[in-house]
Amino acid sequence: MTYKVFSDEETELVGKELASTLEKTGISSAFIAMRGEMGVGKTVFTRGFASHFGIKGVKSPTYTVVNEYRGRVKIYHFDLYRISDADDLVSVGYDDYVADEAFCICEWSERIPEEIPDGAITVSISRVPDDEAARIIEISGVEEL
Repeated sequence: MTYKVFSDEETELVGKELASTLEKTGISSAFIAMRGEMGVGKTVFTRGFASHFGIKGVKSPTYTVVNEYRGRVKIYHFDLYRISDADDLVSVGYDDYVADEAFCICEWSERIPEEIPDGAITVSISRVPDDEAARIIEISGVEEL
């Protein structure tokens, strides 16, 4: 699925739509590997995803590595920008989070490709070169839903 968005509000709506699709198909846990350079809207997308489940107050976990949110579901929101290798994940309990019945949304997942579980959903957000406000959001791993 590919979307072209022009605002934070539209980015949030795409996140909300993914959450709705997963809920409608009975999926209550998944690993969502977020990719994209700094400032493209990964946290904005996550905020939209979480809002579908009644969760507010989503913010970037850059300095804490992981934020936990609870609403109708549990969401673990990772930011791996400061992670240098997979060994750093042990100190934050990464394996326990991933094994839990929850949605794990992982920003900067490209930093730990070997730690992304099989069957992960990938969300890539990129800038549109000729339009600073526009973004392309590509979602893969949900085609069968």
